[in-house]
Amino acid sequence: MTTLSAIRTANAAFSPSYLPVALFVGGTSGIGHATAEAFARYTKGDAHIIICGRNRAAADSIIASFPKSVKSRYEFLECDATLMKNVQATTTSLLSTLPKLNYLFITTGYLTLKGRDETSEGIDKKLALNYYARWKFIHDLMPLLRKAKDAGEDAKAMSVLAAGHGGPIDLDDLGLKKGFSLSAAAVAAATYNDLMIESFTEQQPDMAFTHMFPGVVRTPMSIPKHWALKPFTPLIYALAYPFSISMSESAEYHFHALLKGENGSFRRGSKGEALENKGKSYFSTEEARKKLWEHTLQATT
Repeated sequence: MTTLSAIRTANAAFSPSYLPVALFVGGTSGIGHATAEAFARYTKGDAHIIICGRNRAAADSIIASFPKSVKSRYEFLECDATLMKNVQATTTSLLSTLPKLNYLFITTGYLTLKGRDETSEGIDKKLALNYYARWKFIHDLMPLLRKAKDAGEDAKAMSVLAAGHGGPIDLDDLGLKKGFSLSAAAVAAATYNDLMIESFTEQQPDMAFTHMFPGVVRTPMSIPKHWALKPFTPLIYALAYPFSISMSESAEYHFHALLKGENGSFRRGSKGEALENKGKSYFSTEEARKKLWEHTLQATT
């Protein structure tokens, strides 16, 4: 397996001949925040970076830390991605203002022990963030990715969730209206993301679409939110520490994985290693891809 040192060396070699445009959805915290910082650092500020999320104060603080150059352009777009109408408004704005998009990096999500929690649009909030909003961002912004690719530049999208941790899905209950549980939602979202990147690849075979598993990363999301668990936070951190990595280390793997692969669909593990499209965690079929695409198009419009 490639060492972290080798990955850092490879990342440092990133020097595009054009000004890259990168959008980080969920970029105000956690892995999205850390990877946006890595992108700004490795481009030495010669980049157009958009951070999309709910926390403007956090975004302003992150952007203030970025290196500056005469080419730097940094901005924040506010979006609560639990609602597809908000995603629609955001993508419409980007389509009208951006000339292209080279890199789309999506990490939206949150941890909760709550059961099915529907938005006003009838979508469970966890699935909205872990799948539907991700699909819609990629789908709606495809014209901008297409402009970058047609100009001979990178056009790549990455969804960070749970590659390698999928399972069988019920094609008669997509969205889990009938058979919802926390475990079913986690498995479904992982498989939906696998099917998503393959469907986009079928339509845009010269672009790269990646679904990556981050592993155990020490992020704000990993801090217990339930009142009964908060007193045990130091113990939980201590027990998890040997099996987890920092956000900055994780960002190195994610940045490297974002750049890898010129075209096709890729499932990657926590160090960016390619996962085989077979075995116990892979449940892709042509029927599943087709049915999920049709369901998602209906659910998000």
